[in-house]
Amino acid sequence: MPDTSSSGAAWCTRLEPVRRAEDVFRRSDDPRLGDIIESWQGDASALRPGRAVLIGFPQDEGVRRNHGRPGAAEAPHEIRHWLRRLTPWDGESGVDLSAARRSTWGTSASPDLWRSRSRPWERCRGRPERRRRSRRPRRRPRDGLRSLPRPCGGRGAAAVVNIDAHLDVRPTLDGHGHSGSPFRQAFEHPTHPLAGDRYVCLGAQPHTTSRGHCDYVRARGGVVRWRGELRPSLEPHFAAELERLASAGCRVQLTVDADAVRTADVPGVSAPNPNGLTGDEVLAAVRLAGRSPQVAGLDLAEVNPRLDRDGQSARWAPCWCGNS
Repeated sequence: MPDTSSSGAAWCTRLEPVRRAEDVFRRSDDPRLGDIIESWQGDASALRPGRAVLIGFPQDEGVRRNHGRPGAAEAPHEIRHWLRRLTPWDGESGVDLSAARRSTWGTSASPDLWRSRSRPWERCRGRPERRRRSRRPRRRPRDGLRSLPRPCGGRGAAAVVNIDAHLDVRPTLDGHGHSGSPFRQAFEHPTHPLAGDRYVCLGAQPHTTSRGHCDYVRARGGVVRWRGELRPSLEPHFAAELERLASAGCRVQLTVDADAVRTADVPGVSAPNPNGLTGDEVLAAVRLAGRSPQVAGLDLAEVNPRLDRDGQSARWAPCWCGNS
């Protein structure tokens, strides 16, 4: 986690052009998101204040270091494939994105950069200047917390709500971060540590969480809610934590790990979860986050196309984006 802030100019140089869609069928009577969203092709002028930005983070090194199953580096392209096919109009809410300012999507850095022995989390320097919605559908460095946009133009400490089966507070390995260490790195950042009471994990699984990791979080004032505590639905618990953090003036980063969701809904992950949250209740929480001015960023991690079933998880992920 770097302690340097990002700038639009420096950030955009870390994007690679998005592969163009190969099978987009355009019909005047049935527009799709692929018709209205720009794919990043290297034009810095596309990154303007007020635009939502979707960033893919194609990286498996953290999962390898944590002895997981690689393959999620393929997720950004696969998720964009299905995202392009969604309609810009939501019949339930009446929201029509066709008239909104267009979003931009790109892919962060070269995969070779992230395979190096240096710490990839220290190379990713925050987020672009944008209003409040940057989403990275991959295992992310979860850094740049200190540079999250201020809610409503005000001040506020950074906070994290992590919807996850795991707490992700494992120690680093030989000084290197990995997919299980990001929030320990955040807590122990040398100059801008994340305050303990500004971390919330919802959906943790007791059978995959060590006592030491839970004690580590709770000793710092962090909140851990087990999957069983969230029945019958995640939504009210998420709303309560969001309200608590908002009342403290925090800028909230919502981070969703796909392995928090039950295997029946999202099978394509490194660590399948037979007893996880339902896909619908996670989407409901994301919809709440998308409406909150205190939420400065949204990201999704761990979708693994190699382990998916008929593209089920990759198709669920665009619904996640569309709901926010």
